[in-house]
Amino acid sequence: MLEHRTLPGSHSGFRTTISYHGLPRPAGGTGYSRQSGPITLRAVSIEPSRLLSALSAARAVSGSELARQLGVTRAAVWKQIESLRQLGAPIEASLGRGYRLLWPLEMLDAATIRAQLEPTLRKRLGAIDVHWQVDSTSSVLLRQAAQGAPDLSICVAEAQSAGRGRRGRDWISPLGGNVYFSLLRRFGAGMGALSGMSLVAGIAATQALADCGVGNAGLKWPNDVLADGRKLAGILVELGGEYLGPCHAVIGIGINVRLPRQFRAGQPSIDLAAVCGGVPPSRNAVIARLLVRLVAALDRFEHAGFAPFRAEFARHDLLAGRAVRVHAGKQEHDGVAEGVDDRGALRVRHDGVATVYDSAEVSVRRA
Repeated sequence: MLEHRTLPGSHSGFRTTISYHGLPRPAGGTGYSRQSGPITLRAVSIEPSRLLSALSAARAVSGSELARQLGVTRAAVWKQIESLRQLGAPIEASLGRGYRLLWPLEMLDAATIRAQLEPTLRKRLGAIDVHWQVDSTSSVLLRQAAQGAPDLSICVAEAQSAGRGRRGRDWISPLGGNVYFSLLRRFGAGMGALSGMSLVAGIAATQALADCGVGNAGLKWPNDVLADGRKLAGILVELGGEYLGPCHAVIGIGINVRLPRQFRAGQPSIDLAAVCGGVPPSRNAVIARLLVRLVAALDRFEHAGFAPFRAEFARHDLLAGRAVRVHAGKQEHDGVAEGVDDRGALRVRHDGVATVYDSAEVSVRRA
């Protein structure tokens, strides 16, 4: 499962950050997946997006044909193909036939995302930065926030080399098949007023997915979106600034759109392709709906806190009434989940006594 730049100036109104001879150099000079270990990116002369655009899901394209189209050698094509495949690109190689995409690839595009937003929201947004590969979209925004990036700046990427989830876990981030999205939101009040924000982001994410035809997603406290009992998306909120204000939050959301089997590790996972019968919604459309729902939810949250969202969370709550095991620090406690309170803290009844948890790991107990 996968948890969680285009800048003004190009012909489309944005410029994409591509470096290191076609593949950007991530922190430490490597990409990473838990299955294959560190990936050393080869220096080649082909822009990755150009090579992917030359490939097709309908037919195989030979290495010779690709070399002619791109004006490079067949060896250069092979090297770049292998680098992209190690990053998770869905490229199938067939001896004597060439290379074919396992499914059509839709590249992320800031102009396409903006075009799906209402004018009022478009005016409010900061830059929509579309990267080829970054260490983490949230890490990018945290660095930019410290340098004064404006409110509602957005970062998305085709791949991450150091994606991360809650409690420092790795978030596996293969190329081009998922949504890696982060949003910077600034607040006048301090961090102490932001309790429950990850739940608000989860509600917004389920609403955005429903807008895209995915109506069966639910929420597992505090930051997972599940479908059919398996993880579909994850949310990570990271804060900076002052406890009493002002402060900022970077909300990272990772959504599995097409998750290659070799990247499915850890807890059971699912992707939008499986949920939607093999045809997932557009990644650009999903990001646009995330922006619409998330910005509206955060505006409401800033003025009223989590309490008004409690009933909405209850409608999506996958733990309420379930026998659960709570891992708090080095202790484990069995009980029955009873929803959340007005701050978004989890309520669990242990032997008749209700306990509230602001931070813990929770798993459903098997019968």
